[in-house]
Amino acid sequence: QVQLVESGGGLVQAGGSLRLSCAASGRTFSSYAMGWFRQVPGKDRAFVAAISRGGGNTYYADSVKGRFTISRENAKNTVYLQMNSLKPEDTAVYSCAAAQSRADYVTEAIYEYDYWGQGTQVTVSS
Repeated sequence: QVQLVESGGGLVQAGGSLRLSCAASGRTFSSYAMGWFRQVPGKDRAFVAAISRGGGNTYYADSVKGRFTISRENAKNTVYLQMNSLKPEDTAVYSCAAAQSRADYVTEAIYEYDYWGQGTQVTVSS
């Protein structure tokens, strides 16, 4: 069992930056690929970024490529999402998720993620 808790959301002006954190419980964090997803009311949850167990592989949605960076610190059981050049359309609830996986594997498929956090609100004003 893995419990995930996100933090770092808030209100920011367009063009600004935020860094989200996701802290995981348990001693097997390094066994999981990690992902960030976002959701706005009335729409399906959307993939944002993913990172492999060791951090060597990353994958991004086209809409955030070049602006967002996913990283992890296995010693701290934490995954991060650095968000730069934020746009109003980035406004959403951001959730992290964990997928038990083999080394270097990353996935955008929601069904492959086993554990989810509650989410943190990010609001970008124009």
